[in-house]
Amino acid sequence: MPEKLAHRELRNRSAEVLREVAAGATYEITNHGDVVAVLSPPAPGTGTGLRIRQPRTRGGFAQLPRVRRDRPVQEVLDDLRGD
Repeated sequence: MPEKLAHRELRNRSAEVLREVAAGATYEITNHGDVVAVLSPPAPGTGTGLRIRQPRTRGGFAQLPRVRRDRPVQEVLDDLRGD
């Protein structure tokens, strides 16, 4: 039977838990006592089991035009917040 592990404990012990999963352990991850996920090693022969999709967008931040501001960004944010 898989060990239950609260999501907060998974966050705090993630490296240790992932090492245990790699060694064959299975965990039921809980949120407020309800099981929300099962963390287990991939099935044998499936490799990593991860599918990596190609990005949908073309170009990137390098193609964006540079913008010069006449005021510091912090000043603009303060104005928007009403400070």
